[in-house]
Amino acid sequence: MINYLSVEGLVQEAVLQNCRISDLVLAQQAEQLEQTPEQVYQTMRESLAVMRQSVVDGIYPDLRSASGLTGGAAFQMKCWVDDGKNICGHLFGTAMVKALAVSEWNACMGRIVAAPTAGSCGIIPAAVLTMQEEHKLSEDVAVQALFTASAIGMVIAQNASISGAEGGCQAECGSASAMAAAALVEMAGGTPRQVSHASAIALKNILGLVCDPVAGLVEIPCIKRNAMGTANAFTAAELALAGIESAIPADEVIAAMKRIGDLMPASLKETAEGGLAGTPSAQRLQRQIFGV
Repeated sequence: MINYLSVEGLVQEAVLQNCRISDLVLAQQAEQLEQTPEQVYQTMRESLAVMRQSVVDGIYPDLRSASGLTGGAAFQMKCWVDDGKNICGHLFGTAMVKALAVSEWNACMGRIVAAPTAGSCGIIPAAVLTMQEEHKLSEDVAVQALFTASAIGMVIAQNASISGAEGGCQAECGSASAMAAAALVEMAGGTPRQVSHASAIALKNILGLVCDPVAGLVEIPCIKRNAMGTANAFTAAELALAGIESAIPADEVIAAMKRIGDLMPASLKETAEGGLAGTPSAQRLQRQIFGV
């Protein structure tokens, strides 16, 4: 029985049983929820379907949030990629489109999967769906990868936080990026150890990121940070798959994130008082929306 107390524990158990981390999670969740593995798998498959639909729903030129602050960026990016103008290739450009689409759909109160939070909802769908489509992988590979992502998320939640109000955006977009990196490695046929290194690298890259939503809304800079978190996930996965290791183990990175979050002032943890939220432009936007 796995307890999600550490990433190292997940890796060791997967190696011991000669299986993927996702296999461990599926079996454990079925036992814990008193369901069959098929029932648990179907629930995750339905989550993947919601992710896929939120991408579709988020790509419209006239999409705008109630605040009027955001919307239409996913469509704009899609046009750029479709025209072959983006500088980083089709896979990378398509991933950006998906990350923006899901995040904008969230800002417009559409149906999304909080993965692990609404503020970071675009990262895992963008990574997993893009990997599946670009490499022509089966749906089963994508669904299983979400179990691996969830395992990393549960370890982070137990040992640190996935809440911006508690740990800053490193706890939201950082956690989501680490989860996405882990999923990508498994989808590419990487080992459980490489999953661990990818999640560590991804999380290290976003340590210290503050949560400073303009006007207190999950729009600016959150949506663009989802695109950044997706890029980071692919970078971390690529490094780990190449055999490049994190000098700091994943569990130590998670512990460091917790300490950093505890040291952050309240003004940088979702209160919309500091960081970008405190800039003159942000204050102007807040007055424009709320009149105060």
